[in-house]
Amino acid sequence: MNSSQYKRNEFKKLCAAIGFKPKDVETLISNIDSFYNEWIEKKTDKKTGRAKKYKDGTVKKRIIRPSIKELKVIQGNIKNKILVPIPLPDCVHGGVKGRSNITNAKPHQGNKFQFTTDLQEFYPNISSQRVYETFVKLKFSPHFSHWLTKLTTWKFELPQGTPTSTHIANLVFLETDLQLIELCKKHDITYTRYVDDLTFSSQKDFRPVLNDILKIVTSNGFKLSYRKTKYSGNQIVTGINVFLNKIDAPEKILEKAKVEKDTNSNIKPFSNYLNNIRKTNKRKADRTTMAKKS
Repeated sequence: MNSSQYKRNEFKKLCAAIGFKPKDVETLISNIDSFYNEWIEKKTDKKTGRAKKYKDGTVKKRIIRPSIKELKVIQGNIKNKILVPIPLPDCVHGGVKGRSNITNAKPHQGNKFQFTTDLQEFYPNISSQRVYETFVKLKFSPHFSHWLTKLTTWKFELPQGTPTSTHIANLVFLETDLQLIELCKKHDITYTRYVDDLTFSSQKDFRPVLNDILKIVTSNGFKLSYRKTKYSGNQIVTGINVFLNKIDAPEKILEKAKVEKDTNSNIKPFSNYLNNIRKTNKRKADRTTMAKKS
């Protein structure tokens, strides 16, 4: 089989996996710009509701680029049939079925020392070339990786707002995750990641290891938001208050859940969210009771 035949067969293999005819996929790729929307959002502070600003006073913004029409369907199929079967470490909670910001925060309960940081411009910082290289490292053929990259990146980067972007970002960050896991095992540190939020905790003071953690992240080509980098005890982890003996919702959620209860609302999203958080405390308490009895 010559190289052109091989390339064509790899394209057909991809099309078969996502359930679309090769001719339709070729047409879509040649008109890729018409299968994305694009708008700019101002970044707001979750606590104050005000726009975030740089030191020079410029308002911080993010570009949202969701896929539409047939491309959105194709990306959904790529995610479910090609990307999801690739295993991710237990520490990864964002974009993984059955995991959430709650499961991300829970492992840190009971640890006295906590360190949180977040990745700056996580999606835009992941180039199309890096996505392609990641697919090749995952043992997809260069041709298969080429077409996958064409169908999941736009304007030379990973677009924010598509079905595939979070999972691809997880795969791109996989090598960094594995390096962090190895370091944390050596120092008895618990590590979890929820998309671009990284959390570390331990019963022991691990301040001397912080530079090693940051070096692993930055040496792999990722940027850190040092404004959101904190080392302390009992802090908010991915929107969850983490304490020594429990986790709980922040005050804002507690207030909204109370309003739902007081007004006897039929729809109670905040109450349900609060219950989902607090029932994890009950499960842990039940396990502790059973352990004492045995």
